[in-house]
Amino acid sequence: MELAELIGLRPVPAAGVLITLTRRCPLRCAHCSTGSAPEVREEPGADDLRRFVSSFTPEDRPEVMMLTGGEPLLRPGLVASLARSARESGTRTALLSGMFFARSGTLPPAIRRAVGTLDHFSASLDLPHEREVPRADVFRAVREIRELGVAVSFHLTGTGPEDDYLADVTADIHRTFGGTVPALVNEVRPFGRAAAWARPARTAPDGEGALPCAMAAWPVVAFDGTVLACCNQDTVDRRPAPPHLRLGHVAEDGWAAVRAGTLRSPLLRLVRTVGPAHLRARWSPATPAGSYCGDCRGLSDRPEVVAAADAVAGGAAGALLDLTSARRQHDDGPVALVRRHGCAPYADLVATPGPARGPRPVPEGTGP
Repeated sequence: MELAELIGLRPVPAAGVLITLTRRCPLRCAHCSTGSAPEVREEPGADDLRRFVSSFTPEDRPEVMMLTGGEPLLRPGLVASLARSARESGTRTALLSGMFFARSGTLPPAIRRAVGTLDHFSASLDLPHEREVPRADVFRAVREIRELGVAVSFHLTGTGPEDDYLADVTADIHRTFGGTVPALVNEVRPFGRAAAWARPARTAPDGEGALPCAMAAWPVVAFDGTVLACCNQDTVDRRPAPPHLRLGHVAEDGWAAVRAGTLRSPLLRLVRTVGPAHLRARWSPATPAGSYCGDCRGLSDRPEVVAAADAVAGGAAGALLDLTSARRQHDDGPVALVRRHGCAPYADLVATPGPARGPRPVPEGTGP
């Protein structure tokens, strides 16, 4: 599964699920949005996650399961078992890693077995990461993972379009891998350790225009097992979660219930099609404008907005509106999506074609 296909599915409701395996991480990157560290032990129960993923069926499943953290490869056995379970239903698995293991000079056996079960592997690389894991070590590990037959990419983060680091690292990736490894380039946002210094995300020019939120399309399993309709870190960590953004819990709910909550909520349909700022401005004009995500978190507290959403998007017309918006964003392609949500000048890198690959070897532990 190449990066362009993965990103292209991002605006499609319930086409994917994001699962955070742990908040632990051996690194202490200065910009970490989750505030992860070695001593942080918050993570969903392994049995709960296995039960949740086992609820995927060939008839009702996400197209892709994205494993992240913290550092998901601190639980390599769980990664492998979840990926194998997901594959039985037809779901493909992608994983984003901070590459702590690359410092060893080779793939440790448990890491090798885990990444061998994946359909896509993405290496996180940026200036704070490089202070802890040298770039050359990351490149070496990515080559080794690609040799296992797994599609690879880089997830790069910088301070903005003028960041010299982004110009340098993207050129280095192109030279080193011959233009065959794609990259998703994002900008540091004010979450976690970067809350005090990173600039806020861009929104509509007037703060109230229609600006669909593709980030409300995929359910997110948070560090405590709560399933949310949003990947914004402030929302993921907020308890109690806003009612319209809480979809369930992996200890209690299976994929069918989570998918139904994602697709049938009138408020979520409108967040995905016109955006929260537009909803606040149209149906609660006396409410002062906040941030884009802040407006969304407050929607449940505005009865007039909830009632309007039920009336406008509660039936078949709302479902069709949601589907049409998702299809339009999907048809626009992954580059257009990254121009909106990532670092626009580098958006084309998401579509870099990967190398031709032959049949993959069967990962250890997946045979009969």
